[in-house]
Amino acid sequence: MTTVLWLQGGACSGNTMSFLNADEPSVVDLIVDFGLDLLWHPSLSLQMGESAKQLFADCVSGAQPLDILVFEGSVIEGPDGTGRFDMFADRPMKDWVTELAAAANIVVGIGTCATYGGLPAIDPNPSSSTGLQYHRTKKGGFLGAGWTSKAGLPVVNIPGCPAHPDWITQILVALATGRAGDLVLDDLGRPTTFFKTFMHNGCTRNSFFEFKQSTMTFGEGTRTGCLFYEFGCRGPMTHSPCNRILWNRQSSKTRAGMPCLGCTEPEFPVSDLAPGTVFKTQMISGVIPRDMPPGQDHATYLAMTATARISAPAWSKEDMFV
Repeated sequence: MTTVLWLQGGACSGNTMSFLNADEPSVVDLIVDFGLDLLWHPSLSLQMGESAKQLFADCVSGAQPLDILVFEGSVIEGPDGTGRFDMFADRPMKDWVTELAAAANIVVGIGTCATYGGLPAIDPNPSSSTGLQYHRTKKGGFLGAGWTSKAGLPVVNIPGCPAHPDWITQILVALATGRAGDLVLDDLGRPTTFFKTFMHNGCTRNSFFEFKQSTMTFGEGTRTGCLFYEFGCRGPMTHSPCNRILWNRQSSKTRAGMPCLGCTEPEFPVSDLAPGTVFKTQMISGVIPRDMPPGQDHATYLAMTATARISAPAWSKEDMFV
């Protein structure tokens, strides 16, 4: 059986809640059909106190083999590098992370806080939070840029706020069934199986995007218009399959009229939540979106937008969900 130890650092437990909602496969399937031995999980396990501490110590020493260390939440290094803002089992959590990561064959970061630091890592960052191997867009993080596990892998990053449940369980299945070598990671440590395409792919508003038709009020976003031009939708720049692997098998942010906030990218939240940047597209000269889809420049975009709007057919301006 493949042993898994799941720890939480500076976390809201959102990724655990997501994990428990997994369907393909479910958590039960992971244990019954794919042979995961969940050694410990803060929300699921019965071990407490000294028995839990002994288990962690056994994993560190090698007395208990540890195949996969899963970490959720940011690594908290404050105050002053001591890590004592986040105490766990009588020690700073960061010390457990250092030792357990060294003992594990593979380390998996779940959620944007674990992968890139997420919301806690926004300046002024009083908790000195960081990700396992990245701090926002900069490689390094807590474990260091060149860190690799005993299996020779960097941290396998499954970002999201939270991560989709099936991203989590399917990657765990791949690792548990000996297919770690089949995982292709991008330059941010994300499996390309899920993070090669964009949130934009599969969006039901793509016809509005192509003809540059905007929704002008937030409520209309559920039925008409593209959310990119006015409401700061990050879908064209965000690597994620949210419009292909739907949430609850039926929806996504953009399908529900909510702009994508780019939560699987290391710069999330964009502009560090500065006033006037949330749900608002940042413009250059009030005309051109500051951030472009990959491969597009501002001059080409301006020409393309003018042409698209002039040539837009009547149907591209109508409610498509009648």
